[in-house]
Amino acid sequence: MRKTGRRSRAVLAVLSAAVLGLTGCDAVGGNSPGPSGTDAQRVKPKPTPVWDRSPESVAAVGDSITTGFDACSVLSDCPEVSWATGSSEKVDSLAVRLLGESRAAGRSWNYAVTGARMADLPGQMAQAATRRPELVTVLAGANDACRATTAAMTPVADFRAQFEEAMRTLRGALPKAQVYVASVPDLKRLWSQGRTSALGKQVWELGICPSMLRDADSLDAAATLRRETVQKRVEDYNAVLREVCAKDRRCRSDEGAVYAYRFGTDQLSRWDWFHPSVNGQARLAEIAYRAVTAKTP
Repeated sequence: MRKTGRRSRAVLAVLSAAVLGLTGCDAVGGNSPGPSGTDAQRVKPKPTPVWDRSPESVAAVGDSITTGFDACSVLSDCPEVSWATGSSEKVDSLAVRLLGESRAAGRSWNYAVTGARMADLPGQMAQAATRRPELVTVLAGANDACRATTAAMTPVADFRAQFEEAMRTLRGALPKAQVYVASVPDLKRLWSQGRTSALGKQVWELGICPSMLRDADSLDAAATLRRETVQKRVEDYNAVLREVCAKDRRCRSDEGAVYAYRFGTDQLSRWDWFHPSVNGQARLAEIAYRAVTAKTP
C-alpha cells in the first residue's frame, strides 16, 4: 500500500506539472497576445542619428574657391556660382541641393574671403555662428601653401592650432551645428593642367600661388623640388583637416575627395587656369552633397 501510494502521488505530481506547463504556454505563447509591458511587447525606440542628412540652413567659410573667384570674370569674385551657397543653375550648389532654390536664398550665407588663410577661419566661424546655421562648410588651406616662397608657407603645427581654434569658436556658439570639411585641392595637378595655356601662365605671373606656379615651364631640379615641397605641405594640411574633424562627432570630412578629384581644363577658370570654373564649382558641389547626405556606416 505504501509503495502504491507513493507511486500515485508521483504520477499526480507529474500530471500537475504538465498541466501547469501547458497553461503557462497558452498564457504567452501561440497566437495569444502577451500581457502589456512584457519584454516581448516592448519596442525600443531607435536612437536619433547624430548626423542630420537634411540640414535646414547652410553657412560657408573659406577662401577664393568658395567665393567663386575668377569663375565669371577675370580677377573678381562670383559668389553666385559658389559650390557651397551659389544660386546658379549651372552649379546647383550644396545649399540649393539641400534646401531647394527658394529656401536656399534665405537660409544660406557665404562668409568666405578671397585670399583667406586658416588663421582667418576663427573670425569667419564667429560671423557664421551669428546666423545659427545647421551646417557649416569649410574649404581652406590653399592660400597657406600658396605663398611667395616655400619657407613662407604656414607651418603644419600652426595650421592645426588655427583649425582647432576655428572649431572651438564654432562649438562655443553652436554645440550642435554640423561641419563639412573639404580637402585642399591637388595644387600640383592644377599646375600641370594650367601650364598648357599661354594666357593662364601670363596671369600666374601676376602673383597667383607663386610657390607652385612661378616659372611654370621650368622643370629643373630646383623648380621640381619647390613644387614637391608645396605638394607635401598640402598633403600634411589635409591630414590635419581629417584628424581634427574626426575628433568632433558632428563633423564630416570629404576623406580627401576634393584632393583626389582630377580637375581638367574644363574645370579650371578660363582666365587664370587655376581656380575652379563654373563647371569645376559644380563638381565641388557634387562631392560635398555626396558627403553630407551619405548614410552613417
